[in-house]
Amino acid sequence: MFPAPQSCLLTERYGTTPQHEGAGPALSFEFVPSRTKAQEQRLWQCIRRLEPLSPRFVSVTYGVGGTTRTSTQDTVMRLKRETTLAPAAHLTCVGAPREAVDEMARNYWQAGVRHIVALRGDPPAGQAYTPHPGGYAYASDLVAGLRRIADFEISVAAYPETHPAAMSAAADLDNLKCKFDAGATRAITQYFFDPILYVRFLDRCHAAGVTAPIVPGLMPVTNYTQVARFSAACGVDVPAWLTRLFEGTQNNRELRRTLACVVMAEQVRILQGYGVNEFHISTLNAPEPAHTIAHILGVRPICAGKTDF
Repeated sequence: MFPAPQSCLLTERYGTTPQHEGAGPALSFEFVPSRTKAQEQRLWQCIRRLEPLSPRFVSVTYGVGGTTRTSTQDTVMRLKRETTLAPAAHLTCVGAPREAVDEMARNYWQAGVRHIVALRGDPPAGQAYTPHPGGYAYASDLVAGLRRIADFEISVAAYPETHPAAMSAAADLDNLKCKFDAGATRAITQYFFDPILYVRFLDRCHAAGVTAPIVPGLMPVTNYTQVARFSAACGVDVPAWLTRLFEGTQNNRELRRTLACVVMAEQVRILQGYGVNEFHISTLNAPEPAHTIAHILGVRPICAGKTDF
């Protein structure tokens, strides 16, 4: 499906070399905070299923317009209290004054949460983004504010296909540089389906002097219709081959899941050929695709006592 790897210096540029020969890739997972008791049960089933894989960290998203602020914070705090995982809390500029955002960051630090995913955030559907009066205007401002509060590890967003609201690809890259200049630790990309888009994006970043880690974000296509709709809204290209691959699978959930795992595993293998070995997987609170992909890539539970066949 994808072009074969070519000679590339990404390993030297971006520090993505595996920790030891033959190691599986470094994985991190993204969870969505719950709104109902049933969703909460599903979320925690997902967390417990993936916890034995010892991901580098797990992140918890923040709803559009700050709508899941409380449930995001509750989930992050419970992850810190009740699991062995290292939680990363999404935090945005939308819908809150600076004092409220700073207070939440301080609460995280006091609870032992050391990693923040700092984002501008999305306004409610149908509305243009407008900075909150007295709040942080953009992600770079939020990063700088977090740096003043404590020595957080700070991840930010990057867009291989350019943010839909950016004036140009060059302006979008300048914005990413501003976030790093403000103190960001790494970037995690918007998901994509063509690995070569990511490789070219890294080349552009390097040419612009950006050498911090830029981790590819990946999303399993377990629901093609949903992913296609979301992709159209956030500027992600859905290749024709992906559309053809999922044709006729609407009523076959198991086939969709199998195809999703094959597609993502192939994405990872291609990127590993370019020297990339860290990946951030959006779970959508469905553990089995992420768990299956991890197994294919050689990431197994640390405490596995025996192998079952």
